[in-house]
Amino acid sequence: MARDARQPKDKSPDFSAVLVAPCGMDCAVCGAYLAYARNIPQRRGVVSHCAGCRPRGKTCAYLKKNCTRLLHAEVEFCYECPDFPCERLTRIDRRYRTQFGESFIENLRDIQREGMDAFLAAHRAKFRCAGCGGVRCVHNHLCYDCEQRKLARLKHYHS
Repeated sequence: MARDARQPKDKSPDFSAVLVAPCGMDCAVCGAYLAYARNIPQRRGVVSHCAGCRPRGKTCAYLKKNCTRLLHAEVEFCYECPDFPCERLTRIDRRYRTQFGESFIENLRDIQREGMDAFLAAHRAKFRCAGCGGVRCVHNHLCYDCEQRKLARLKHYHS
């Protein structure tokens, strides 16, 4: 099916399995990853940079040091663990659901149930900027492709 010429082109090549952390965080929609991937200058306390957990060789920035299964690479994703969801994952999930409307546990359940490709397609659609086809950030809902002026005016990383 041909793309409607009035619709913005999808500019979100970021979505890939390597950017989904073991905890269910999709780094492709994280402000630190988006700033890093788009070479947006760092600003202390406002814009930080991160290449994502897996690309940096980190199993999980949030859970690894407290999880022996992740530490020893016994699981690739937390849903593979018999203790899923553990207390630490539940805590970060609660924080993200409350502050940003995103659930790591639901992300993991979607990956487990539907597969990685379906999860990535759903996230691409959910976080796609209607204006330019770029990616909207989970933390501040700004598109790091077309709303960089707004980003530059932020006083806090998570608005």
